[in-house]
Amino acid sequence: MIEVFGLSLPAFPVAVVAAIVLALAVTAIAAFAFRMVGKRKSWARVLVKLIRVPFRMTVLIGALWLAVAGYLDVPEDWDATVGFVFRALFIGSATWLLCALLYYAEEITANKYRIDVRDNRVARRVRTQLRMLRRIGVVIIIICAIGTVLLSIPGAATVGASLFASAGLLSVVAGLAAQSTLANIFAGMQLAFNNALRVDDVVIVEGEWGKIEEITLTYIVVHIWDDRRMVLPSTYFTTTPFQNWTRHNSELLGQIDFDLDWRVNPAAMRDELNRVVAQTDLWDGRAVVLQVTDAVGGFVRVRVLVTAQDAPTLFDLRCFVRENLIDWVNAENPDALPLNRVEVRQQPDTPPVRPSSHSRKPARPVIEAPGLFSGDEGGKERAQHFTESITVQDWEDAPETLPAPR
Repeated sequence: MIEVFGLSLPAFPVAVVAAIVLALAVTAIAAFAFRMVGKRKSWARVLVKLIRVPFRMTVLIGALWLAVAGYLDVPEDWDATVGFVFRALFIGSATWLLCALLYYAEEITANKYRIDVRDNRVARRVRTQLRMLRRIGVVIIIICAIGTVLLSIPGAATVGASLFASAGLLSVVAGLAAQSTLANIFAGMQLAFNNALRVDDVVIVEGEWGKIEEITLTYIVVHIWDDRRMVLPSTYFTTTPFQNWTRHNSELLGQIDFDLDWRVNPAAMRDELNRVVAQTDLWDGRAVVLQVTDAVGGFVRVRVLVTAQDAPTLFDLRCFVRENLIDWVNAENPDALPLNRVEVRQQPDTPPVRPSSHSRKPARPVIEAPGLFSGDEGGKERAQHFTESITVQDWEDAPETLPAPR
């Protein structure tokens, strides 16, 4: 019995009520303090949002455990069972709290790296690595918690020793059975830290254009442009070639091809292209080129090259340019529409008279069309990326710290 305000009350109910009141008081004081800080600091608001429930559960279970351990009078054989139940509950709630703290650490660190800006390559790499580290940490914490609970079972040490003694063959069998799973896990870790693939990277896989939406330890989710999801094992990206359009930056160069008649006017079409791209914000101003790349099979292949800041913008820009140039060909240069010609001639009785050299027309001027890798400073700079030689260190000019050649 416990004396409370001069009254004799049972010890166990009073201890339970006191533990609940104490837990509520501690959580209320902590919540009030963090809310006051959260009015000025965003990190406090995020912390309260993520750990509020697991923190309350941990404090409440810990307080009840102390009350039960001190004042509950049960038979000796029940005492170990009750202690094990509260120990397991406390370990479970503490594990939940630690996992929530990992989520909080990931959230706070990721907020320093914004991905809603144009050049977000570093931010996407850091976010991918943080997500992978958080998942690995959660798995490790859960495994340690389960092991701690199992080791707290009376007699588990003896059972565990016998299991470890006979686990050699079972581990070999399990390793062979889980070979593909382990390969995916190591592949996922490799992709997260070798910077070959990041969340929000634009890729071409299996002939589909999409964005990396999620990277896990065993699989990767690709968000296809038409809102489908393609789920691929992690080993796919370590064993199969794929295109990464945002490996170093998001700027891209796209092409639009036209098969036109030989009577097309490339110079006028080039002027129209320059006028069209100058009136849209989709073009980033880096390069716009129109070239005749082929002239066989009765058609002229006109290729337009334009640049944009990212893949979605490039797609819209290509559609915009294609539509406007088609409209221009129909309205201003209808002779350039592709035709299939059939010409039937009657063999003349007398051979045709060839014109003399004095009656030839004057030579037409050469059209100086700007190219993708020539014609201006931007083209020359692009050409240097593919033509610059590798710098070779001369041993005579090498620093003294380098070893001399043998």
